[in-house]
Amino acid sequence: MTKLVLLSGWGIDARIWQPLAPYWPDDVEVTTPDWPGYAGQALDEMLAPDDLAGLGRRMAAALPADAVWVGWSLGGLLACALLAHLPAPRTLVMLGTGPRFCSTEGVTPQELGTFQRAFARNPEATWQHFLRWQLQGEPDARTAHRRLLDLIGRKPSASHSTLAAGLIQLATLDVAPILAAPPCGVLRMAGQQDPLLSPASRHAADVTLGATGHCPMLTRPDLLADHLVDIAQRTGDGRNETAGSREEVS
Repeated sequence: MTKLVLLSGWGIDARIWQPLAPYWPDDVEVTTPDWPGYAGQALDEMLAPDDLAGLGRRMAAALPADAVWVGWSLGGLLACALLAHLPAPRTLVMLGTGPRFCSTEGVTPQELGTFQRAFARNPEATWQHFLRWQLQGEPDARTAHRRLLDLIGRKPSASHSTLAAGLIQLATLDVAPILAAPPCGVLRMAGQQDPLLSPASRHAADVTLGATGHCPMLTRPDLLADHLVDIAQRTGDGRNETAGSREEVS
């Protein structure tokens, strides 16, 4: 049985993956674990944002080595960082993320700092703003926003402290050293119109998904699922995925 583990990003729990459910074949086992602090998952108050070893211990059972890990947005950064603390998976797919969240041509450190200050003043309004912000690259952002709210509701499933810790991780995580010599195959996948990625990060992606942005699971679930299944089945056959030639799919 080929295994896929799907990991969500900042402010959004595992329900974001539900639109892909109709597209999974019977021979692929899909799990969608939540990060600590989300959707009723207990959060150890001693787990600091930079305690990646502790995060690895908490997530070890959910991240087996005989699976393909798919990390979206912050989830991609965290999954890559955990390669230094857990046995490596068959392949890591980083969806909608680069070696770091901030860049001069994407979301700048100054923009993220402004967002953090706004979050400190009004967490839920700022979270709602982020939901709309990340959907700007979708072909029909209003419809995508309604779909997202139908899935996750109008309030975050994580506490304000969990979300604040995630913003610190977005500001500080840099997985470039791991990507320079990864312990497994790593594929970067990006929506063609992702508003949170710089043009350079979108161009550097191994797979570019056409007619979508940061949230292909909402607007192109069939395309995203088909491509993830193909990756999982190839690695299940012993063909490890590595970055290399670029591919555009639509």
